[in-house]
Amino acid sequence: MSDPLKIPHEYYQPGDLIIGGISSQFLTFSDTIDFHQHPSAVFIEDPLVVTKNYQHVLAFMFAVKEINENPRILPNVTLGFHIYDSYFNEKMTYQTTLNILFSLNGIVPNYKCDRQKNLIAAIGGLDSETSIYMATLLSMYKIPQVSSYLFGPSLGSKTQFPFIYRVVPNEENQYIGIVQLLLHFQWTWAGIVTLADDKGENFVQTLIPKLSQNGICLAFTDRMPSMTDLSVLLGGFQSTWESLHLVKDSKAKTLIVYAETLSMLSLIFLLYNVETDGMAKTPLGRVWIMTAEWDFPAVQYQRTWDIKVFQGALSFAVHSTEVWEFHNFLQTLKPDSFSGDNIFNIFWEQAFDCIFLDSSVVRESNITCSGKEKLESLSGPFFEMSMTPQSYSIYNAVYVIAHALDATFSLNPKYRAATALPNPQPWQLHPFLRRISFNNSVGDQVSLDEKGELESGFDIINWVTFPNRSFSRVKVGKMDPWTGRDFTVNEEIITWHSVFNQMAPSSVCNDKCRPGSVRKKKEGEPFCCYDCDPCPEGKISKKKDMDNCIKCPDDKYPNGDQDGCLPKALNFLAYGEALSISLVVMAFSFSVISALVLWTFIKYHNTPIVKANNRGLTFTLLIALLLCFLCSLLFIGQPQAVTCLLRQTAFGIIFSVAVSSVLAKTITVVLAFMATLPGSRIRNWVGKRLAMSIVLSCSLIQVFICIVWLCTAPPFPDLDMDSLAEEIVVECNEGSVAMFYSVLVYMGFLAVVSFVVAFFARSLPSAFNEAKFITFSMLVFCSVWLSFVPTYLSTKGKYMVSVEIFSILASSAGLLGCIFAPKCYIILLRPELNSREHLTRRNK
Repeated sequence: MSDPLKIPHEYYQPGDLIIGGISSQFLTFSDTIDFHQHPSAVFIEDPLVVTKNYQHVLAFMFAVKEINENPRILPNVTLGFHIYDSYFNEKMTYQTTLNILFSLNGIVPNYKCDRQKNLIAAIGGLDSETSIYMATLLSMYKIPQVSSYLFGPSLGSKTQFPFIYRVVPNEENQYIGIVQLLLHFQWTWAGIVTLADDKGENFVQTLIPKLSQNGICLAFTDRMPSMTDLSVLLGGFQSTWESLHLVKDSKAKTLIVYAETLSMLSLIFLLYNVETDGMAKTPLGRVWIMTAEWDFPAVQYQRTWDIKVFQGALSFAVHSTEVWEFHNFLQTLKPDSFSGDNIFNIFWEQAFDCIFLDSSVVRESNITCSGKEKLESLSGPFFEMSMTPQSYSIYNAVYVIAHALDATFSLNPKYRAATALPNPQPWQLHPFLRRISFNNSVGDQVSLDEKGELESGFDIINWVTFPNRSFSRVKVGKMDPWTGRDFTVNEEIITWHSVFNQMAPSSVCNDKCRPGSVRKKKEGEPFCCYDCDPCPEGKISKKKDMDNCIKCPDDKYPNGDQDGCLPKALNFLAYGEALSISLVVMAFSFSVISALVLWTFIKYHNTPIVKANNRGLTFTLLIALLLCFLCSLLFIGQPQAVTCLLRQTAFGIIFSVAVSSVLAKTITVVLAFMATLPGSRIRNWVGKRLAMSIVLSCSLIQVFICIVWLCTAPPFPDLDMDSLAEEIVVECNEGSVAMFYSVLVYMGFLAVVSFVVAFFARSLPSAFNEAKFITFSMLVFCSVWLSFVPTYLSTKGKYMVSVEIFSILASSAGLLGCIFAPKCYIILLRPELNSREHLTRRNK
């Protein structure tokens, strides 16, 4: 193969002022490669042309042509240009840069052999190395260099390269855009594909921290060999393919590709050979996220390669607008359009796979170039008729230089005349290049900031491929921090790879934890890989992938799936419930029975059995029992302020009256028998006054306790949110628990005293010993309330109220039944026993 450094691929157009340009069209290899053993092979003896890149040259030439034909920019001044190819080669880049600076033939540093050249600025190249090689020489002469390449972290600081201006946005914005794109689609498990070189490593090291900071994990990093190492690819592409994680990791549906030309040629080459050799058993369905350098590049031997694997790819691109005149310009181009362009013929031959008759390059082709071939017939990977974003940046770069030069002349109107045209120096453009702003020919604003970077954003492009190896670019979103709308994506117009059934794929380490569960870290795994644990009882998680469960508000409780809260129902003993109805029926029934007993005793109030043992106490006890049954109704229904005040106090006072009456009856029985003993003075104590004194004194003590309770901490309606998981207990808060239990303890004390007194009087001789029935009734009474305390404390809500109501009814019924049932039996069924003689007869 010919030494690329001896092939003078350049194009020259004279002018008053010269713009130098260095492009990269050619791929050269260290030795000759035989492709015949592969399905796509041809024998290559001349450099391979990336034909797509030649559009950048044409965009450069078209911009110069427009400026020279526009009387409003640089009138009476003609721009010329030199274009060289760098071959992606360091040595060639330095040589061509020196050629631009000093001479077309011999290179004598600091001496211009060609007096007609007046270099004012330089544009180039298409990769960071070429631009930096150029800047190393151009910066020594303070020549402005306008670049259309996203350098990234490998460029260095503005201090190191002060004379580089870029018609592309800051690279940092692209990293932010990649992260925002991943977050938008919730892709938290992504791989990176890049070249195995310093640029690829810089890209990985810069991107990884940004991914981690935003909750995105790096699944793997695949490093591709360069196309300049094509022999390595051909010799071992199978082992290279098998070592790639992008094949083995089926979870990582999203791949971020640092998409420079060389890396994309390697990737396309590898994917195609795997497909033709049948190594991929299933379609490689992935979402490729490409950086702004991405394009579909192709060289001659890739003419028949399928690009459907990239269907649905998403890429960033420098914001661009269609330049319709450029399409017309391309249609007029023929091989004889630029007689001085040595590059154009090579481009034409490799683009159309033909050879000119006078070509000096040896190539295997049976087709002769006629020169009538049409550029629009080429597929997208070889050439596009619309201006690509990269070409649009070069187009703007030429206009940036022209406007800066026009501003220089505008300061001195006398220089407008061609005869008075001075010899401007390149360094004079720097003040105007900083913060330059204008609208280009299609109306887009082109502005450089103080760092010499374009104040613009990125478009998000969706690539749609077709079976004929063509493609279309669909703009589906943009990232433009300068307009305040940082990131927008229209998902509805995105075309995904066919394996995804036109739905946005999921790219996660594992499925998201459903609501109702939380993430639990896996030991030794990235934070994006985790297990899912259900929320503990009483807590919920409303969203997917929550780290902590939360409690529902106090008035709500978790649903069955623990992914939401349901409102708690009010819990109280409502009148409509079966339990309430049963208790009401019992209360009314006992009340009716008490009223009947009272009526019976009133009717037979003159009979001995009624008159015995203080008739007044009997009526007091019956009325108290009647009120006890009725006061239980205060506990039914939703608690209100009045009912809460009356519930316990009315219950305590009425029961105290009842128990005091029983106590008075018992004491009366004992004193009555003791009064019959000879010489006893107790006869003076027996009578109605003693009985009423006992009832009043004992009852007033309970009244006093209740008054103190109501004055210090009265009961009030309250909502208990915590006792029941799914209900709010509407209850009467006792206000003072100590006072509540004081009422119960005092009532219990009276009951115990009554029980003890009755127990000792049970053996008094009498035909109808009432003390025995009182003893039994108090035994029932005490048993009920002793069992009430633990039962009351162990129940919640309306059942606690039910226990208290039942205890009131049971204890009251015990007193009514045990004391009055025997008397009613005698009065109604055995009236012959209702006589003084029978009652006073002693048991023998």
